[in-house]
Amino acid sequence: MEDLKKFSGVIPPVIIPLKGDRTLDPVSFERSIDRMIDAGVHGLFFLGSSGEVAFLTNDERERVLRAALEIVDGRVPVLVGIIDMETMRVIDQAKRVSRCEGVDALVATAPFYALGGPTETERHFRAIRESTELPLFAYDLPVSVHTKLNPEMLIRLGTDGVLQGVKDSSGDDVQFRWLMIENEEAGHPMQLLTGHEVCVDGVLLGGADGSVPGLANIDPHSYVEMWHCAKKGEWDRVTELQDHLARLMMMTRRVKATVGFGAGVGAFKTALWQMGIFETNQMREPVAALQGEDVMSIVRVLRENGVVPKDSLMRQAWD
Repeated sequence: MEDLKKFSGVIPPVIIPLKGDRTLDPVSFERSIDRMIDAGVHGLFFLGSSGEVAFLTNDERERVLRAALEIVDGRVPVLVGIIDMETMRVIDQAKRVSRCEGVDALVATAPFYALGGPTETERHFRAIRESTELPLFAYDLPVSVHTKLNPEMLIRLGTDGVLQGVKDSSGDDVQFRWLMIENEEAGHPMQLLTGHEVCVDGVLLGGADGSVPGLANIDPHSYVEMWHCAKKGEWDRVTELQDHLARLMMMTRRVKATVGFGAGVGAFKTALWQMGIFETNQMREPVAALQGEDVMSIVRVLRENGVVPKDSLMRQAWD
């Protein structure tokens, strides 16, 4: 297995820009990817939750991935989600993705339709490993898949060479801290990354290998600076940057028209649209794009936190 240290630092889960007809906007896609790479991110994660993978057909997944790989062109490591309902469907996704040159690692959740127990979850990851030689990250996302990945199981899979990393979006900071400790005691077989935008400072202090923050699509520079400051032990600056990012993340709490995915990724897309990076804030069916006061609330957060000038004009609705 290749050197895993390249899967460290800031690895944003890339948000996908759409045209008004809900097809991929390649111009905005390139603009956003280049902006994050120019800011110094250490990798990119495509076809994750922020990339609306659950809403994509197989053809759409391939279209997005091939466009992404062409734009990235080997400049940073690329992680790709192979998320699907059950094991054999995930293995099929792994085989599809593995055929694309330029993919550096795969990311899989637990199964989420015919729910099993710990035995089935562990076998799920072992079966994926048997189908691919690419590094494999477990994506701990119980809010969506209804299974919390057990730290003891993850360590076992790591020491056995099944898993090379974990992207933790569980919201369970206690178990993630235990996982970091046990991973170190086992010889650090896995790269451990947090998916929580407002807790990155704490997990870096605890020894995590990096972060996968959706908010880095909007402010990649602050996450990259926070990573470098943490490596140098400049914790006062780390705290200052994390507080700024926590305030910026409040845009997702300002949304009133919807909840969940539509409020989270919907707010990020709206911010990118208002910043002139995306041409629309369009979402996949059946999620509606944010409008009206929700858009204005997000613009206020962007202005208050210096992402756009305080006197910037709000972009108007698109056709």
